Amino acid sequence: MNKATKSIVVVGGGTAGWITAGRIAAMHKANQPDGVQVTLVESPNIPIIGVGEGTWPTMRNTLIKLGISETDFIRECDASFKQGAKFARWVDGSDTDFYYHPLMLPQGFGKVNLAPYWQQHRHNGLEGQSFSAAVCFQEAICEQGLAPKMITTPEFNSVANYAYHLNAGKFSSFLQKHCCEKLGVQHILADVTAVHSAENGDIAAVETQQAGRVEGDLFIDCTGFSALLLGKHFEVPWVDCSDVLFIDRALAVQVPYAGEDAPIASHTISTAQEAGWIWDIGLVHRRGVGHVYASGYTTEEQALQRLADYVGPMFDESAVRRIPIRSGHRQLFWKNNCVAVGLSAGFLEPLEASALVLVELSAAMIAEQLPACRAVMDITARRFNDTFHYRWQRIIDFLKLHYILSKRTDNAFWIDNRDPQTIPESLQELMTLWRYQSPWDHDFTSNNEVFPAASYQYVLYGMGFETHPEFQQHQLDEAQAREQLNKNRRNIEQALRQLPTNRDLLSKIHQYGLQTL
Repeated sequence: MNKATKSIVVVGGGTAGWITAGRIAAMHKANQPDGVQVTLVESPNIPIIGVGEGTWPTMRNTLIKLGISETDFIRECDASFKQGAKFARWVDGSDTDFYYHPLMLPQGFGKVNLAPYWQQHRHNGLEGQSFSAAVCFQEAICEQGLAPKMITTPEFNSVANYAYHLNAGKFSSFLQKHCCEKLGVQHILADVTAVHSAENGDIAAVETQQAGRVEGDLFIDCTGFSALLLGKHFEVPWVDCSDVLFIDRALAVQVPYAGEDAPIASHTISTAQEAGWIWDIGLVHRRGVGHVYASGYTTEEQALQRLADYVGPMFDESAVRRIPIRSGHRQLFWKNNCVAVGLSAGFLEPLEASALVLVELSAAMIAEQLPACRAVMDITARRFNDTFHYRWQRIIDFLKLHYILSKRTDNAFWIDNRDPQTIPESLQELMTLWRYQSPWDHDFTSNNEVFPAASYQYVLYGMGFETHPEFQQHQLDEAQAREQLNKNRRNIEQALRQLPTNRDLLSKIHQYGLQTL
């Protein structure tokens, strides 16, 4: 029980496996003689899923912690800049129906809540301005296809907050090379054939076809949907969320640009369809486009046709990948000496790109709170389970929020999504609260929040939700609000003058590189 935790075995590669192995190896000096040993075992025969191309700004910190150059990452992973998401046709389905969830907080957030002021004045002085356009300069940047920084801005620094779009397959290979060559991770290409138990019920070792027995003190399950260790070996039950989130299929395809100088969108585009939505992610050399839908409300043929209509003449049906989506998560994420990260822990539709951020958060917590020995591992496991159960629930609530605010009636999919029976009680409670007061930090009391109050504001007011202004009079600081809105207008003018297009900046990074910090 008091034996030091010195050997970590990550089973499964892909982005989840390599980020987790890398974070542990970097923090616990796996490349030093006295460091923790980190071994990653992955099958040479199982391809990675490889469609998670959207990230959060947290990825910048992850790359820094791994000691990765931003220039190298952008060049090697076909990465581009992402400044948020544009949601089209989610409210009423019309051509002019769109709103933004940017990656920046509203202007002056923390000093003043601009939501009550905007609600009060949007029918006069702020006529025609969306909430995000009025309070944040990032929507204007995205609409013009501009980058979040300049070539003179050092690596990982920004003018506007940003994340990345990336080629998931290339990112995995890039991480593998870095982890093995720089961080001391040992890589074993082998198929796991059995799991051996210790007397106390822990995993003692995994048996592999090509490399024999691999022992460890802590095992990390990154085996994807098969959940080989936590699901199959420990039989941790699956918590199904399909009664809340109806999406259960994805059709994904890669689309070439019309020309080498075609604009690269600096945001994810999510366009609602009759029974789901289409994602559109711009990388350097291609776009990643996919239609996620609910099979209970449309057929694969209809979904495929919607995808073809969206892509246009460049659509290649033979290149479409079909991916099942099972919305839910494990009842526990850490059991005994095994913790699941990535798809083995769970999966939700990619509406707000939550898959990779959950990997990052999991890897960070494991690395930062790595149990010193088996005697304290169960305490860490309880903390981890509590933290991630909370985070999964908050993500489910936030995804559902997009659906319940829609006014679409063209398919029962949208109508059923607004049925109170499908809305978590925690979200119903918040919606009642926000009828009378705008979302603010005091609505979220945990330090494990995934989405800040600002994110809820962007979605609520972007989709036409109304907080009764008469109950917010006492919250209004007119002078402070006007000052911040004026400052936002000046920021928009300056950004539009100074920032290059997304493609121009990426071309310069490929040619010259960014300044290192």
